[in-house]
Amino acid sequence: MEWIERLNNTMDYIENHLTDTIDYEQLGRIACCSAYHFQRMFTYMAGATLSEYIRRRKMSLAAVDLQGGDAKVIEIAAKYGYNSPTAFNRAFQAVHGIAPSAVKNEGVSVKSFPPLTFQITVKGAEELTYHIETKDAFRIIGVSAPLHQEIEKNFSIVPDMWQNAVQNGTLEKLAGLMDTPPMGILGVSACNEAEHWKYFIAVSSTKTDEAFAEYLVPASTWAIFSGKGTNLSVQDLERRIVLEWLPTSGYEYANAPDIEVYLNPDPQNAQYEVWIPVVKAQ
Repeated sequence: MEWIERLNNTMDYIENHLTDTIDYEQLGRIACCSAYHFQRMFTYMAGATLSEYIRRRKMSLAAVDLQGGDAKVIEIAAKYGYNSPTAFNRAFQAVHGIAPSAVKNEGVSVKSFPPLTFQITVKGAEELTYHIETKDAFRIIGVSAPLHQEIEKNFSIVPDMWQNAVQNGTLEKLAGLMDTPPMGILGVSACNEAEHWKYFIAVSSTKTDEAFAEYLVPASTWAIFSGKGTNLSVQDLERRIVLEWLPTSGYEYANAPDIEVYLNPDPQNAQYEVWIPVVKAQ
């Protein structure tokens, strides 16, 4: 499939640039989606973040270089983009469990992480309930925080935002401002290429409040999936969307935010929707 072919082309790009700067935006362009959506897809499909995969590939090749030649550790560090020998040593030990200087010793074991190749595996053990809907732009208000371009750096930011919003009364205040669909507390990942990446906890509203930031969600076509359970099950649903639905859906990611709509935000009995922006696959 063309979608899988594009993903494999991103892996070729990474392999060809392991000693250069790897441009995440270019990876998104090859995959025909934003850098953010590409990283999310990659994490679900590979079981590791993109930055971790790249680090493992670099350290695999660095170990081979150290085993097979007279190059100094500082030279190998520079080859793979590490200006600091300390940073290279830290990355190498995180992957291999030993210092780079120990690799030349006979009998020392290192790890090898081969390049990834993607293919479709048909699962379908459980149904996914969804519908496609085109919606006009709508305005949201809420609290926001900047997100990093490498998504693994955001893993603590978003949970902390939700915890603070619960504890300081933000969710209750937002619920009182909600007056337009979608009717629920929203988690919005606004990570388009044309703007700074931000995450919003917000509601759809025509009202104003100086305490909250505003954002206009663009008119888009959405694949809307329903779910229920604990809030952790949202991540399971998003993983299934990427692994099971998207490859054979006839759609691909559009350049618009991802949205989580919490119809009932009870952490232990949540009812929610996951909105994925989509366009027909070319």
